[in-house]
Amino acid sequence: MFGARYLIRALRPCSSAPCPRHKPSARLSVRDALGAQNTKGERVKVQGWIRSVRSQKEVLFLHINDGSSLESLQVVADSSFDSRELAFGSSVEVQGQLVKSPSKKQDVELKAEKIEVVGNCDAKAFPFKYKERHPLEYLRQYPHLRCRTNALGSILRVRSEATAAIHSFFKDSGFVHIHTPIITSNDCEGAGELFQVEPSSKIKVPEKNFFNVPAFLTVSGQLHLEVMSGAFTQVFTFGPTFRAENSQSRRHLAEFYMVEAEISFVESLQDLMQVMEGLFKTATMTVLSNCPEDVELCHKFIAPGQKIRTYAKKQLFNWGVDLHTEHEKYLVKHCGNIPVFVINYPLALKPFYMRDNEDGPQHTVAAADLLVPGVGELFGGSLREERFHLLEQRLARSGLTEAYQWYLDLRRFGSVPHGGFGMGFERYLQCVLGIDNIKDVIPFPRFTHSCIL
Repeated sequence: MFGARYLIRALRPCSSAPCPRHKPSARLSVRDALGAQNTKGERVKVQGWIRSVRSQKEVLFLHINDGSSLESLQVVADSSFDSRELAFGSSVEVQGQLVKSPSKKQDVELKAEKIEVVGNCDAKAFPFKYKERHPLEYLRQYPHLRCRTNALGSILRVRSEATAAIHSFFKDSGFVHIHTPIITSNDCEGAGELFQVEPSSKIKVPEKNFFNVPAFLTVSGQLHLEVMSGAFTQVFTFGPTFRAENSQSRRHLAEFYMVEAEISFVESLQDLMQVMEGLFKTATMTVLSNCPEDVELCHKFIAPGQKIRTYAKKQLFNWGVDLHTEHEKYLVKHCGNIPVFVINYPLALKPFYMRDNEDGPQHTVAAADLLVPGVGELFGGSLREERFHLLEQRLARSGLTEAYQWYLDLRRFGSVPHGGFGMGFERYLQCVLGIDNIKDVIPFPRFTHSCIL
C-alpha cells in the first residue's frame, strides 16, 4: 500500500508539467489523415516511406505510407522539391496543409510546405520494385524487408486486428488471461517433438540439469491452464509454442502461436463447441469489419476466389484411424466447404487427459476438432478426465503416474468437470485470408534449417 501511494505522488508532478505554448504541426498517421473530416488547410506532419514518385513540370506527386493503412496519402508539392533523394523506399517527414483533393481517387491530399528526407533508399539496389507484384515465395527471402510490401503489410495488420479481437472476445466473456510459461518440464502432447533448453555455456556440474530436471520449450499451455482452472472458472492464454518437427511443409512451423482456453464446470461437449464457434465467428467478423481493404487485397491478388462463407455446423463420425490432412480437407469439401466439427474420437488415439465416454466397444473420448476450408484442423478440444480413479488408471497404463502426481492432485483436491481447447493462430489467419503457406502469415517464420534474424 505504501508503494502504491508513493507511486501516485511521484506521478503527480508529471501530469502537471507545463506544456509548450507554441503550436507545432499536428502529427497524423496516414490512416488518420485519410479519414480526416476537417480539411480546411489544417497544418499537419506526416512521416512514412515513399511508395511512388511522379514528377511533372510544375508539380511533384508523392505517395506516402506508414503502415497504418493499405492506402497511401498523396502529397502534392512544388517541383522545386524534386530531388534524387525522393525515391521509392526513402523515409520522409512532410509538413503542410491537409486539403480536399480535386481528384476522385482520394478525398484528401497533403499540400507540402516542407519535405525532409530522413533516410535515403537506393531504389536500384532495393530488392522490391515499384509497381511490381512479387510472389510471396520471393518475399520470403527478405524477412527483414518484406513487411514494407503491400501484401505483408495487409497480412500483418489483419494479424494485429485478429489478436485484439481474440483478447476482446475472452475479456467480454469473463475469462482471465494467464501467462503460461515458455520453459516447462511437461510434454503435453506426448509426441516427443520437443526443443530441450540448456545453458549455452557449460555449467560447473555437467552431470546436473540447470533446472534439476530436463526442461523444454512448451508445446502447449494446456496443463498450466488446467492448474489455473482450479481457481478461476474461465481462463485463456495466447502465446508462442514450439515443435521440433523436421518438416518444411506449408502447414508446419517450429515456432507458432496458440490460443488456448480452459473452462470449469462444463459437462457437455456441445457447450465447449459453442465457445469455439463463438470465438471463430466473433474474431472473423471483427477482422472483416475493421480490415476490409486488407482482406480484399489478399483475396484478390494472393488467394483469388477465397471467400468467408456463412458458418454452419455438421457432425461427422470417422472411425478406426486418426485423421490426416487429406482426410480433414475431404470432409470439409464433402460438407460443402464449410467448417465442420468432428467429435468423439477413439480413446486409443488421444492423450490421457481426455474424458472417457465409457461407451462400450467403440470406447471413445469426448473430443471435438473443428475443421475449416483450405487448412483442415483449426481447433482441437475436449472435456478433461476429472474422475480420479479413471485418470490414475490411464496414467499407469502410459507409465506416467510418477511424473504427473501433481496432475492427480488437481483431481484429489476439489476437482470439477472441465474442458478446454486450442486454436492455431497462424492456421486461423490462413483460413481467413486464404494464404496457402503458413510461413507467410507470421513476421519471422522459424522452421527446420531456417532461423533467419
